[in-house]
Amino acid sequence: MSVVRSPVPYAITSGYYNFPEATVETFRNLWFHTGDLAYRDDDGYYFFVDRKKDSIRRRGENVSAYEVERALNAHEAVLESAAIAVPAELGDDEIKACVVPRPGARVSPEELLTFCDERLPRFMVPRYVEFLEELPKTATEKIEKYRLRAEGDRGITPGTWDRQQAGFQFSRTSTESGT
Repeated sequence: MSVVRSPVPYAITSGYYNFPEATVETFRNLWFHTGDLAYRDDDGYYFFVDRKKDSIRRRGENVSAYEVERALNAHEAVLESAAIAVPAELGDDEIKACVVPRPGARVSPEELLTFCDERLPRFMVPRYVEFLEELPKTATEKIEKYRLRAEGDRGITPGTWDRQQAGFQFSRTSTESGT
């Protein structure tokens, strides 16, 4: 997880307004714990990977919601998406894709998952897909994933398509875990 500290006191922030617990949690040992997962390359450049709270643990593998969303958003019929963790039957998580299609575009869950299967390791391909008219957002247009996870039965709603329940099979064979 990324941590930062300014040489100038209170240059980042003095804390979260009316959330002293969050301030104490985020500021530890004089360092601001961003909650971002990032890495630094050999040239000193930093690259954002994901938010720690948005990471997904599926069948023993760490999955970046950001990477899943990048693959989903590359489909021509997708306007935007959010990948969230939903509890699996036997521990860990399953991946749910909440997808907003472009106006007038049509895409099936099977087509979308086949598209993702060509771009992601099999364990990163979502099990669940739900098409929405819009994603819940903050005033600054940040997707409120916690609201998507809270809907229905721990993120699964009557409108959620389940590839296992549908009997969907990928066309290419894979030796990766989670097929």
